[in-house]
Amino acid sequence: MNNFHAEISMENPRLDIRHLQMIRAIGKTGRVVDAADELGLTPSALSHRIREAERRLGVPLFERMHKRLRMTAAAEYLARFSDKFLSEMYVIEDEVRRMNAGIDHVVRIAVENYSAYHWFPAFLQMFRAKHPAIDIQIMAGYRRDMVTSLLDRQIDLAIVAGESSHAATRSLHLFQDPLVFVCAPEHPLAGAASVSARDIEGQRFITFTKIPEPDQEFARLFRAERRYPNWTAAVELPEAIVELVAANQGTSILAQWAVSPHVASKRILAIPLGPDPVLMNWSCKFRTDEPEDGPVLRVAHALQDWQIAGRASRPATVSSTRISASPMPQSPRTSASVPSRSSSKKNRTKRH
Repeated sequence: MNNFHAEISMENPRLDIRHLQMIRAIGKTGRVVDAADELGLTPSALSHRIREAERRLGVPLFERMHKRLRMTAAAEYLARFSDKFLSEMYVIEDEVRRMNAGIDHVVRIAVENYSAYHWFPAFLQMFRAKHPAIDIQIMAGYRRDMVTSLLDRQIDLAIVAGESSHAATRSLHLFQDPLVFVCAPEHPLAGAASVSARDIEGQRFITFTKIPEPDQEFARLFRAERRYPNWTAAVELPEAIVELVAANQGTSILAQWAVSPHVASKRILAIPLGPDPVLMNWSCKFRTDEPEDGPVLRVAHALQDWQIAGRASRPATVSSTRISASPMPQSPRTSASVPSRSSSKKNRTKRH
């Protein structure tokens, strides 16, 4: 019996990477035509690949339901594995290519809920000058469930809002930022000095999710005053929310630092919440097994130090393209789960 298991484990895999890509694509689209288009194949070629995978495994993977494909339990299991495996494979390949360019480490970062990276060029320019062997990769596809993404090692550093904690993660405080009410310039509330839950009550409102989350506007504004807007849509993409708001098809509440470029362009307005501001604490979150002097902690500390120094307001030249980076809010002097590396001696020298 032991010899049988040893022989099985030494066999070559029955499926190739192209089969895993196929299963993942069908899992995302549900249709042969759409999956084939995503993979650059004809529908007949993709159907042939499905039959080939089922023949190699000896199990059915899909059932046809009208014009759609329904995954069997075996295909659903493979789809979950394929997503993790292919994501990790792409990261490994990218890291190998970067090694040839003198890069020893790649730190993957993501921002919770937002795709706001207008601050990134100036920070990256500063960081590369100090740490040329460490590169930073933006993982824009990861905006929700950041702890799971960290523990699955899909990202290394998460910029998150709120006070949530997990035994397998640590955090470093970055800055405090208010939530703001955003609307089109022609909206009836556009001229208000501040906006309360009473003012927003009944307004068409667009949010990331209709499921209440701690530390967000539902718990800290609407529930506190027992006044609620008209929830018209749940849109996961912040860029789409901004576009809908700019078209005066609804209003929303978003982080001030994240919408600052759109406010600067005068496409939307950002109005303070009242009667009291709703402040959010933003921090870097990372795994507890990261070494203190490792690349992830170096990026985290650099982010914190860079915020305090206020260097985000400088424009940066990246890849011969000049990009104006709107400043991120500066960090208040509060305690954090991981202390800052800025020494008191360094601060005294600056005052002199």
